[in-house]
Amino acid sequence: MTSKKIWLAGARPNTWPAAIVPVAVGTAAAQSDPDFMRAILALLIALSLQIGVNYANDYSDGIRGTDDRRIGPMRLVASGVATPGAVKRAAVGAFVLAAIPGIYLSLVITGWLLLVGALCIGAAWCYTGGPKPYGYRGWGELFVFVFFGLVASAGSTYLQDERITALAIGASVPVGLLTVALLITNNLRDLPRDKTAGKHTLAVRVGDRATRVLYIAIIAMAFLCLPYLSLLRPWALLTFLALPMTFKPIRAIASGAKGQLLIPVLGATGRLEMVYGVLLVVGLAIGR
Repeated sequence: MTSKKIWLAGARPNTWPAAIVPVAVGTAAAQSDPDFMRAILALLIALSLQIGVNYANDYSDGIRGTDDRRIGPMRLVASGVATPGAVKRAAVGAFVLAAIPGIYLSLVITGWLLLVGALCIGAAWCYTGGPKPYGYRGWGELFVFVFFGLVASAGSTYLQDERITALAIGASVPVGLLTVALLITNNLRDLPRDKTAGKHTLAVRVGDRATRVLYIAIIAMAFLCLPYLSLLRPWALLTFLALPMTFKPIRAIASGAKGQLLIPVLGATGRLEMVYGVLLVVGLAIGR
């Protein structure tokens, strides 16, 4: 692999829908006509934070030895293709790239955005970094729901309307849930290794069977949000067209797929989030 391909792999493009979808949905949920410059800046912030957290996790897990004998995609530190210091600098660089447009938006909208941005960066780093990483204590799913769902999506609406609406909150919930489903799949795949390494994710804490039930419940809840959204924007029901995409990953989870067999489930869940997001964006935009 060339240097560029190595760093791109470390940025984990398969996780980028978790950054793109919340911004798109939040922008579409706005009441006012979209300010595309603000939307682009929000997307830059979200993508930079997603890449930053990926590099930060790579660094922190790598120096702890958690990624040794990893089943999933290559990690830079654990595989030895990049030094811990280089990966740490890449993470910091991504966070700085997120902070620059964030500072600009805080100057033109409200200074409170500075606090929100600082919390986002802190949460990204402390997921697996610092002395007490919350991702190692079973809190990852909650924080992912809050920051990649409520904050990212409703925050994107706020950048447009400069207020939070019921639709903004409602639309952010399924977005956050589907991102949680991605993390659940990842942690289910890594459950045996995480348990051995002392990484007490939610999957490790509740066990294999409960994690599978939770995945199915989370997917179902994302679609059960749509009737409520249709009360505010009727075309949100268009998102039900994504329902058939749930059959294959749910069948794999329910049948007990483990290890390598969960990698396609992770990809299918990412595609589901992207298609769900696109359909929801269209539905929200038509009903504006």
